[in-house]
Amino acid sequence: MSVPIEKLLSRLDKVKRAGQDRWTARCPAHDDKGPSLAIRELDDGRVLLHCFAGCDAHEVLSAVGLEMSDLFPDRALGNHIPGERRLFPAADVLQCIAFEALVVAAASVTLLSGHPFTETDRERLIVAVSRIRAAIDAAGCGHD
Repeated sequence: MSVPIEKLLSRLDKVKRAGQDRWTARCPAHDDKGPSLAIRELDDGRVLLHCFAGCDAHEVLSAVGLEMSDLFPDRALGNHIPGERRLFPAADVLQCIAFEALVVAAASVTLLSGHPFTETDRERLIVAVSRIRAAIDAAGCGHD
């Protein structure tokens, strides 16, 4: 692990390895119940992060006292680095939204059994759907 990734991971809660050079954690920029933050370290030491709840990188970093420059190793700051075609592999995206799929399934069971939704239930279902759509976009898979 490089210095940028160690600096970020040490300031996050519920960090869990999601594969080689990939982690999930609770997003510090919102009241995160489950891990909605995906983190990836690239071969050149750059760190990518994505919150599936919609928090942008500046909000996430500010919440842990870091800046955008902290995601880049010193050697990469002055160099042109080609962009990544797809920031997160589809498998990582699916792992990060597994909980949201459970929320949708629970809502379906509730409705099919004839129980009415509360306003809180309805709002949570809308959040789940928006997080799933954000995950699809992050995986580079458009939706119609």
